[in-house]
Amino acid sequence: MSDRRLEVFYAVAHLLSFTKAAEKLNMTQPAVTFQIRQFEDSFDTRLFDRGYNKISLTDAGKVVYRHTENILDLYRKMHDDIKSMVGCDDGNIILGASATIAEYMLPYLLGKFSKRYPDISINLKVANSEKITQMLDNNDIDLGIVEGFVSNKLLVVEECHLDQLVVIIPKGHDLMGFKKLNIENISKYPFIFRESGSGTREAITNYLNELGYDESILIHNMELGSLEAIKAAVEAGLGISIVSSSTINKELRLGILAAIKLEKPLTRPFQFVRQRHKFKLRAINNLLNFAREYCEDYKKNMDDIISFDE
Repeated sequence: MSDRRLEVFYAVAHLLSFTKAAEKLNMTQPAVTFQIRQFEDSFDTRLFDRGYNKISLTDAGKVVYRHTENILDLYRKMHDDIKSMVGCDDGNIILGASATIAEYMLPYLLGKFSKRYPDISINLKVANSEKITQMLDNNDIDLGIVEGFVSNKLLVVEECHLDQLVVIIPKGHDLMGFKKLNIENISKYPFIFRESGSGTREAITNYLNELGYDESILIHNMELGSLEAIKAAVEAGLGISIVSSSTINKELRLGILAAIKLEKPLTRPFQFVRQRHKFKLRAINNLLNFAREYCEDYKKNMDDIISFDE
């Protein structure tokens, strides 16, 4: 069966318009109609219900549409794999990143990468660290960048940057005079957590366990799924929190928040993660090598950015 028919069907099903599909595919409308009729004949059933100036998918059409998405995705991956084998510096990369990394580290990296490799297309998927490793296991992404430790022994893990986590408080808070804080200091005030499964939440939990505590030592005021929401909540005086030092540069310079180190430093790695036996596409290797260079510069810049360092 011609892959062109799949592309035509997918375009019509996605846009629910023969006219728009023809424009998108640079075809005439009669040619699109002809391809769809042949496609329907191959299944011996109608895939579209045709009404006055409106079409919709039949039940059979919905099934074909779902499978067509997967087939075309596999076709694109096959195309990229073959092009990589013959040494082409283009292709599509599906990159997964945890929210902190995606928001505060990747924009600059991907911008620079696109300038050096304009023919490589990157599709970014953002999820917490736990889900990113699951995506790698399911082969849904090519490369992951996560925060915290990865326990899956089937994955290759490479450290990019050692991130330091600090306590953030609003200006004028009772803790403002402290140079460093311990858990006893923090436990007296309402605490704002990230959601379960996030790298930050896992790092805090592990840190408490190492010191002989669990999360119950902290006053669980609220749980938020966004770092920006946590910073806003702390600024509003709803509690204190622990976040990555790499995410609060703007707030520190504007004087919106204050940051205090922990007596026992809390660090966690930002890491590249990939499948151990996955075929290495040239495009992926280009991105990984570029990211390694970026991480070296990132480490140096962070030493200057953390203004509360002694």
